Amino acid sequence: MAQVELIMPKMGESIMEATILKWVKQVGDTVETDETILEIATDKVDSEVPSPVSGTIAEIRFQENDTVEIGKVIAIIATEGETVSTTPSPAVAENNSVNGSHPVTPTPEPTLATANVSAAAPVVTTASSNRFYSPLVKNIAKAENIGLQELEQIPGTGKDGRVTKKDILQYLSNRSTAPASAPAVTATAPPKTASSAAPVTSVSGNDEIVEMDRMRRLIADHMVMSKHTSPHVTSFVEVDVTNIVNWRNRIKQDFQKKYGEKITFTPIFMEAVAKAIRDFPMINVSVDGTNIIVKKNVNIGMATALPSGNLIVPVIKNADRMNLLGLTGAVNDLASRARANKLKPDEVQGGTFTLTNVGTFGNVMGTPIINQPQVAIMAVGAIRKKPAVVETEYGDLIAVRQMMFLSMSYDHRVVDGFLGGSFLRRVGDYLEAFDDKQTI
Repeated sequence: MAQVELIMPKMGESIMEATILKWVKQVGDTVETDETILEIATDKVDSEVPSPVSGTIAEIRFQENDTVEIGKVIAIIATEGETVSTTPSPAVAENNSVNGSHPVTPTPEPTLATANVSAAAPVVTTASSNRFYSPLVKNIAKAENIGLQELEQIPGTGKDGRVTKKDILQYLSNRSTAPASAPAVTATAPPKTASSAAPVTSVSGNDEIVEMDRMRRLIADHMVMSKHTSPHVTSFVEVDVTNIVNWRNRIKQDFQKKYGEKITFTPIFMEAVAKAIRDFPMINVSVDGTNIIVKKNVNIGMATALPSGNLIVPVIKNADRMNLLGLTGAVNDLASRARANKLKPDEVQGGTFTLTNVGTFGNVMGTPIINQPQVAIMAVGAIRKKPAVVETEYGDLIAVRQMMFLSMSYDHRVVDGFLGGSFLRRVGDYLEAFDDKQTI
């Protein structure tokens, strides 16, 4: 008989902790090798943690929404028929109140893993009670305008009296039905000014309230931060991509037979962007206070829609060093694993420029929000047949052409109109000059 420690895995070079989203297995459940035990998340990506052995879950040391350092033991797996008690670990046991009695205090355990939380998932501590609040509880409190003093009054049924999601939702339910006179602690919150107050949203009985999932909350915070950080300017150009469309239509079946992969327009767009970045390296920068950091690597992120409706941006590293075949393989691989939630944290960070395709939704153009800390993001619109003037040796003619809009939002602190407009036009020039005679 043996016991195997399940540790929080290392998720990437710069990832030092992860949040437990869901325990798929509970104490007493049997698991097979490589079977998923729990789901975890960093500020970049969600992942599943498989079992390294076959056995039975003997102990679970952290509960859902806990943020845990990498290398910490999060569960114990008993192997070779070892007897396992089905009593949950004190670290995740919820206190129950029966007939109005006080909750039972769980057995004390070290709190290092919950106290060692980074700025990516901040916690709230107070000098009087030293209580910890999970990011989920903090987000709910912020959304409901619950101040710190009021939050401290909420009884917690989690480990060491921590406030759980169930606790704060129960408190809100009772709060909404409470008498008009509010507790004294709520009066200490500073009044909001007209400029900072959030708009009041009225809810009727016919409305449905849907809580944002974790990824949507991260996206929302990131987008608001980007608009606060960068003064956005957007430029547009229209591009004739007839040669590209005709070439792809001609070779796509042979390409798939030869390489076992579909070729889309995305790697072609990426190739043009990578070339243009080499021509205009000041697009490939980030801002640090009053310093401009010029990135030597061209790492292009591609916004990818997930089945949930959220977006994630996997990054193709050193895209300028790849040919069209290499870009096609990288695009297909990252897009496929993004939709299957199989990306590694390192694969969604380190981007220096982002490409998004609004044409997949039937849109002809868009004004995307910059993916901080980058300074530019380009959107490609839907390709449509349109009449256009074509210059020939016999004079100008009107012909049906495959046309597409490119739009680029850029940070006007460091990218002026000349640089932004010239870069975007150069991308269009590379696309229009695409060699439709090239072989695969």
